[in-house]
Amino acid sequence: MSATVGAPHGATKTLGVVGTLVWDRILDRDGRTEPVEEWGGIGYALAATSASLPDGWQVLPIIKLGRDLAEEGRRFLKEIPGLADSAIVVVPEANNRVELRYESTSRRCERLTGGVPAWTWPELAPLVDLCDALYVNFISGYEMELEAARALRMGYRGPTYADLHSLFLGKTHQGHRVPRTLEAWGAWLSCFDAVQMNEDEFDLLGTSGDPWQLAAGAIGPDLKLITVTLGARGAAYVAGVEFDPDPMTWPRRIPVPVAERAHSGKVTLADAARSGDPTGCGDVWGATLFSRLLGGDDLVSAMQEANRLAGRNVEHRGARGLYRHLAGRLSHVEGVS
Repeated sequence: MSATVGAPHGATKTLGVVGTLVWDRILDRDGRTEPVEEWGGIGYALAATSASLPDGWQVLPIIKLGRDLAEEGRRFLKEIPGLADSAIVVVPEANNRVELRYESTSRRCERLTGGVPAWTWPELAPLVDLCDALYVNFISGYEMELEAARALRMGYRGPTYADLHSLFLGKTHQGHRVPRTLEAWGAWLSCFDAVQMNEDEFDLLGTSGDPWQLAAGAIGPDLKLITVTLGARGAAYVAGVEFDPDPMTWPRRIPVPVAERAHSGKVTLADAARSGDPTGCGDVWGATLFSRLLGGDDLVSAMQEANRLAGRNVEHRGARGLYRHLAGRLSHVEGVS
């Protein structure tokens, strides 16, 4: 890997993607009586970056694979174009597996088994040093502890975007995931330049007050942008008044006047919401948004493209072959596995 932070003009740049590759077992989806098993987790975000990043960028998956599924996982990752494999680490623990049972198109219950260990900062430091930008997705919620996230904030010089998703999920003794408030949420938000939540997760911030006021108060020199996915209603954001959509400017932590700290907005879907499988839509959304911002889009344009590709994701089952579907290389029928 030759790309480094601040790569010379014309050199290949690298987007690091931190997350967990999951083997999904999905029940009661689309009226099916038989379970469907397929790759998921960070695979959705990797497919979206492959389809959305501008020319001149490559993707470095920063992933720990359980030994039991390491060979199959490497084969799957090799199917996605534009990915390097030098940051994939095989660990002795069992790989993450998730059983998803859909109660409706937007509600599901999850059960997590296995579990690769979290990244520590000494492990992450040499890997993120290869990256010009970093996308972190808390697929399991155990990708890194707050101490490592704080060290990442202090030790990494590029822009960071984090989907906080499973930080808002606890785990019972049986492995069932249950919603929870995020302890030290202010500290977590300050560890990244931009963060993403879905509407339910965002509302959990409201246990201490109105979530929109809390979000506006969190915007400052460290946190530049908060995005909130709203399902069929599109997505919303809170950003600084002078927010610069170019992620390469985000590491400059310039103080802003409190009175002019933040503003909010909403970007609705351009087309009617589609029916199908919602698994991975938030992952596709965030990875697309960050990729398009790295490509020079303004915030609203990037959100519109994120809405569009998340909508396309609904028409495809699983992460295998998804990058082709998102890029328009597969029809709906061909994309169904």
